[in-house]
Amino acid sequence: AGLLSRSFRLVRVRGEIANFSRAASGHWYFTLKDDRAQVRCAMFRGRNVLADFAPRDGDEVEVLAQVGLYEPRGEYQLTVEAVQRSGLGRLYEHFVQLKNRLQAEGLFDAKRPLPAFPRTIGVVTSLQAAALRDVLTTLARRSPQAAVIVYPVPVQGDDAGDRIAAMLQTVSRRREVDVVLLVRGGGSIEDLWAFNEEMVARAIRASAVPVIVGVGHESDVTIADFAADLRAPTPTAAAEMAAPDRTALLAAIEGRLAQLRRAAGGRLQQAQQHLDY
Repeated sequence: AGLLSRSFRLVRVRGEIANFSRAASGHWYFTLKDDRAQVRCAMFRGRNVLADFAPRDGDEVEVLAQVGLYEPRGEYQLTVEAVQRSGLGRLYEHFVQLKNRLQAEGLFDAKRPLPAFPRTIGVVTSLQAAALRDVLTTLARRSPQAAVIVYPVPVQGDDAGDRIAAMLQTVSRRREVDVVLLVRGGGSIEDLWAFNEEMVARAIRASAVPVIVGVGHESDVTIADFAADLRAPTPTAAAEMAAPDRTALLAAIEGRLAQLRRAAGGRLQQAQQHLDY
């Protein structure tokens, strides 16, 4: 066991997961295989809690692991330090290349101002998305006077990017809203990939009305975020940015009215004194 660990530092291995199991202790045990070989793997709880997804049989993954020996069976195994879905490196490389190309083109430079008091707000997302419920709740709480139009699109899948871009073009052509929210909840890089499509970025910039993008969680960043007129860390935050808080506005108006009443009272008092004189 010591010879193996000294001879092989951390190794990177790609393969398909089989026989995945989660022990009561929280440790993961599985086999990593391809069409020629297989190897047993263990990923202890202290490491697997850092993974951003739960593997299943059939998943293609890449692992960073230490080669070791499981002495009770006399078999070598991999002790996995980190795991990610296979192909994420290629996806990230494509993301960086596209971002740099569009940035050099100047696509991300011009930003449109948001309307201070939107009368109608558009929401582009899936009707099944939990993000839609959060957005509608936030808009109703902050700006119940504003109308909301929902434009349904799939937010993941092979044709999601095409559908999102086409819907943004439709929203722009109809010109029935003052601002657009493009939103969806969190997910893996593959789940969010539609928002990294070039056609979506160009549709955002070509929109006749400003676009706020709220995709995933605060740590999730997509090409659509760079193209947006304003990037929100979450869908709920996107709704808050688009809709002025009615309660705060009413309080501000009441404060201004009080100032007017005091000013008018002072002017009347001055006029009465002048008349008395």
